[in-house]
Amino acid sequence: MRPRGVRNLLLLASSLLFVGLSAVPQGFSPSLRSWSGAPCRLSRAESERRCRAPGQPPGGALCHGRGHCECGVCICHVTQPGTYFGPLCECHEWVCQTYDGNTCAGHGTCDCGRCKCDVGWSGDACQYPTNCELTRKRSNQMCKNSQDIICSNAGTCHCGRCKCDDSDGNGLVYGKFCECDDRECIDDETEEICGGHGKCYCGNCYCEAGWHGDKCEFQCDITPWESKRRCTSPDGQICSNRGTCVCGECSCHDVDPTGDWGDIHGDTCECDERDCRPVYDRYSDDFCSGHGQCNCGRCDCKAGWYGKKCEHPRSCPLSAEESSRKCQGTSELPCSGRGKCECGKCTCYPPGDSRVYGKTCECDDRRCEDLEGVVCAGHGTCSCGRCVCERGWFGAHCQHPRKCNMTEEQSRSLCESADGILCSGKGSCHCGKCICSAEEWYISGEFCDCDDRDCDKHDGLICTGNGICSCGNCECWDGWNGNACEIWLGTEYP
Repeated sequence: MRPRGVRNLLLLASSLLFVGLSAVPQGFSPSLRSWSGAPCRLSRAESERRCRAPGQPPGGALCHGRGHCECGVCICHVTQPGTYFGPLCECHEWVCQTYDGNTCAGHGTCDCGRCKCDVGWSGDACQYPTNCELTRKRSNQMCKNSQDIICSNAGTCHCGRCKCDDSDGNGLVYGKFCECDDRECIDDETEEICGGHGKCYCGNCYCEAGWHGDKCEFQCDITPWESKRRCTSPDGQICSNRGTCVCGECSCHDVDPTGDWGDIHGDTCECDERDCRPVYDRYSDDFCSGHGQCNCGRCDCKAGWYGKKCEHPRSCPLSAEESSRKCQGTSELPCSGRGKCECGKCTCYPPGDSRVYGKTCECDDRRCEDLEGVVCAGHGTCSCGRCVCERGWFGAHCQHPRKCNMTEEQSRSLCESADGILCSGKGSCHCGKCICSAEEWYISGEFCDCDDRDCDKHDGLICTGNGICSCGNCECWDGWNGNACEIWLGTEYP
């Protein structure tokens, strides 16, 4: 027996529950659970039937694919942009049609994905006036595209507004002048838009990462990250912002009429020959004012001329041979391959860098620096590209201490390469560090495992004299680029 007070309390609660349920709108279908967490009293088939749009067969999308079904009630997604709502999540406030950039053409309101037109307007986007006050000629004039074609031959004109063809009811032809035809994006084999691997916008496929082709029909054999890495230009942009990256290769925007490379070229479209022309003419070969040679967008002027585009004459009493001989000095190249020879005098590159100097640019103190920019390992000073070590240190970069505080066994263990060979068999071990053979100048690396002969050459010099060779790869100085550091990327020569 329950106490009388408890029974009265239960009766009152039941009455309130009955009154509350009777106030619920008829269209509301509560979940058939006794309490939160209780099992559903509906079968799975009945629950899914209530979450499926009328007329949809079994197996169709539940809650219009915008939510999940819980005991016959749709719980709409709220994590995606926009707001899904409605008993079956059938409404989305952003899917109303637009015309000329305006939702419902500015002549209606969006209600659950459909335009409710103002009085005097009709159409899916409320774009058509009920009463037309335009003449036929004026109406057709307003429907012409930039080529003077009425509705792009893909629709009909109604009171100055195009009604696009839609015989299939899929809305693939659209635009103010019916200029967009997404049927062009349908793959002939799969009959899918962009092969199912991209999005179509105005007849052009924009492929997902890892896919390419006019209809995204080809798959890359490398990852998107590797593709991006290969296409990244020295300035950090994709294809120098002058091309498109397709599976790790840049397709530069410029195409030469002859079929050869155009004015924009290079592995990452880094070269722009247009910079070498005083006045740009697509079909002209007037590079560097006719007084020089264009090298990746930079003019190398002939003797007697100077300027960014070799436009200024220079008076010099020396012949080209005499000028070159004076600039050559003991090097095989004029200005040691690190400068520009003008009338027997060298101007060292890069401009304003005091580390490159000398009458023939023979001194390059950058050679004293390691890859972190430390001069002579902090244990010496640099003199014309060579380290003068402090007492107690030796080596090309003063990196080796003369006194060692470890046993020979400890030292040898630190000098063994991955294959267990001491300094790769090409050097000696001193205090845990390898000293590579001086007779084989090209051997380098922590374990003497690198061959600097693998570095690219240009004009007979490794890394063109504009960088250092690091284990077979050129590490270029600031302002230089290319596999052999042969390309100058600075603003201009002095």
